[in-house]
Amino acid sequence: MPRSVIPGRSIDSADYQHSRPPVAAMPKDYGPGEEIAPHSHARAQLLYAASGVMRITAREAGSDQGGIWIVPPHRAVWIPPACEHAVRMVGPVQMRTLYVEPGAAPGLPAACRVIEVSPLLRELVLAIMEEPLDYPPGSRGDAIARLLLQELTAVEALPLHLPQPRDARLQAVCRRIEAGIGDEMPLEEIARDAGMSSRTLARLFRRETGMGFQQWRQQARLAEALARLAQGQPVGLVAADLGYASPAAFTAMFRRSLGTTPGRYFAAGNPAAVRPAASPLRE
Repeated sequence: MPRSVIPGRSIDSADYQHSRPPVAAMPKDYGPGEEIAPHSHARAQLLYAASGVMRITAREAGSDQGGIWIVPPHRAVWIPPACEHAVRMVGPVQMRTLYVEPGAAPGLPAACRVIEVSPLLRELVLAIMEEPLDYPPGSRGDAIARLLLQELTAVEALPLHLPQPRDARLQAVCRRIEAGIGDEMPLEEIARDAGMSSRTLARLFRRETGMGFQQWRQQARLAEALARLAQGQPVGLVAADLGYASPAAFTAMFRRSLGTTPGRYFAAGNPAAVRPAASPLRE
């Protein structure tokens, strides 16, 4: 079961939707494999993975199209108000959540996205967790919240979104790919099993996801790789399980997608890589 890391602090999200301050902070820890059922909030939400990996399944308000967002450690996902979403923890997760009042600042993201968390943004998120929930105007908490809102209008989105199609046949194809994530089954064979031509499958895939079939499959592999690497699996094992001919081939794909090697990617977001001091979290 989830637990609060600050004695007396509520872990009921409903308690954070109508606070007077525009930014309300909730720290909560989860065990491996725990899930949060589909729900939505009146406020926008920033979920920061202080440790662990989160898999977010979301459906934008007023849309029948969903998607999956993978949140590696030390990154975050922005979820707009009224967006239905579910969360699954990959390994133990230290989740630090901000609930942001709609319209609290101009330029806040309008859609779901995984974001890079700068050292400044990370420290602000952790700092506001230790402020009273109802911090008054002009207080330290208020100053932190104002700077947080400013930082959130300038965040960098990461390519960690796996769009989900509406078509039932394509949904079955996506489930098949994810179930056999390392299989290199040809498009023609997958299309035949789905009862359509390869040309039709490719056309529908691009129309419904905005990605080509091969690009979607690579994105699914990248999502799985991030989850495994975050749990400490060796690059060589992950590369082999995901169907890459060598660790070098896998690392090349990773670098093309995220701009750096797996080792540097995880070190870059790790607070210990920035400073050796003890964590500011109160456990």
